[in-house]
Amino acid sequence: QVQLVESGGGLVQAGGSLRLSCAASGSIFSINAMGWYRQAPGKQRELVARLTSGGNTYYSDFVKGRFTISRGDAKDTVYLQMNSLKPEDTAVYYCNAALLLVSEVRNEYWGQGTQVTVSS
Repeated sequence: QVQLVESGGGLVQAGGSLRLSCAASGSIFSINAMGWYRQAPGKQRELVARLTSGGNTYYSDFVKGRFTISRGDAKDTVYLQMNSLKPEDTAVYYCNAALLLVSEVRNEYWGQGTQVTVSS
């Protein structure tokens, strides 16, 4: 069983900052990549940022220069530092991980989501 547990969402004023955390646990052999997606009401889920095991990062244009994705020392935790937040950043943020399990199964897993609300 694999779990991705997110934390750090909340309510913040425009221009403020939040830091999201996601910790992966379970029968994980290796982590190929971890990332963050978001879904606003009435919209499709979209990629925010992604970090590969090799340290490569990808950011969607709408967060470049404002958000930073990083990995914890334990390698099974990923953070999303969100600065200069805008009301349009309001969404449920989901952690995503591409994993190789001890059972040799490769799959993608999702967290339960954490709400981020930015007030104007």
